[in-house]
Amino acid sequence: MPNRNPLLSLGFRPFFLAAGVSGCLSLLIWLAMLQGLLPINLRFAGSAWHAHEMLYGYTLAVIAGFLLTAVRNWTGQPTASGAELAGLVLLWLIARALPWLALPVWGDALLAAAFPLALAWSLRRPLWNGPNPVNRVFLLLLGGMTVAAAWSHLSAAGAVPAGLLDADSLMLGLVLITLLIVSGRVLPFFTKAAINDAEPKSHQWLEVTTFVAAGAWLTADLISPWPTLKAITALAFALSLIARLSGWHDRRAWRIPILAVLYAGVLWLMLGLILDAGAELGLMAPNVALHALTAGAIGVFTLGMMVRVTLGHTGRAMVSPPSMTAAFVAINLAALVRVAFPLLWPAQYNSWMLLSGLLWSSAFAAFLVVIGPMLLAARVDGRPI
Repeated sequence: MPNRNPLLSLGFRPFFLAAGVSGCLSLLIWLAMLQGLLPINLRFAGSAWHAHEMLYGYTLAVIAGFLLTAVRNWTGQPTASGAELAGLVLLWLIARALPWLALPVWGDALLAAAFPLALAWSLRRPLWNGPNPVNRVFLLLLGGMTVAAAWSHLSAAGAVPAGLLDADSLMLGLVLITLLIVSGRVLPFFTKAAINDAEPKSHQWLEVTTFVAAGAWLTADLISPWPTLKAITALAFALSLIARLSGWHDRRAWRIPILAVLYAGVLWLMLGLILDAGAELGLMAPNVALHALTAGAIGVFTLGMMVRVTLGHTGRAMVSPPSMTAAFVAINLAALVRVAFPLLWPAQYNSWMLLSGLLWSSAFAAFLVVIGPMLLAARVDGRPI
């Protein structure tokens, strides 16, 4: 019998819907701020609100939706649904309102931390008791995200010493490590499933090397005073990713849009790390690398994953609708315009920001129009969840 309330039956449904709305509207609001049509947020001044919402709003919603769905598959144990899932969504929504409310700073920080902390708590049993102990690392990552969420509000209010911890850099690093884990699990599997005679190869020594390189890069980014060391760790991370991806890659993947978009997201991660090394060596502005890692790696990979997970968990064929293929192109163009065009034609910087933001928002508007109804409706194959 179909679930009477499909939206709260499994975590991907409300959180992917929330991510789609956030991805679309937060960029439009930010563009309106840049054009002087809306006031800049006073708590998170300048571009800080935009960065905050992309990391703690959009991205954390995608992570929540993915984990609440994938952990059930990995462990065979239930994850939040019904009232518990609604409570998690409510905490996420409260956090979105905090930058606009005049709350006491410590209360502000506690409410900001409540969502990732509650998410970790809701997943503690299946992750800890599941068959694969490695999955427990997600609790550690969510713990770090809880610290970052609270610290970002404390730092914005000047309640902690300046320069002690860059919360957004910590959050970005934890998100990219999450992407690293997920891509390592899904890309070889999806490649083999989509291409009959594909033989993606993973090597344990290379997996260990990649995660060591990722940890070194994040640690250097957070605490090292030496730009050269930061550049070396970024390049080491990028090189390990290149070796890792070469074992999975099959050129026929680029003919399958729902698979190609995930490969594109990982390529953006590699490029972002190389650009990060260049920024540390003074060869370019830091925001070039930042947007390759955020708009490129995070934006492209998460949009592709949301479409794929939704199709699979609503009982549909694993084929990207043409409108979603167009959205994949749009989000890649948004990243390309934001990263490359200011380097090539810096005099038109504001125009490139506007164009990139509109391309990004159009990709998520398409997601909401096409995928949104799937998230709200029961599975087409009659299964309960």
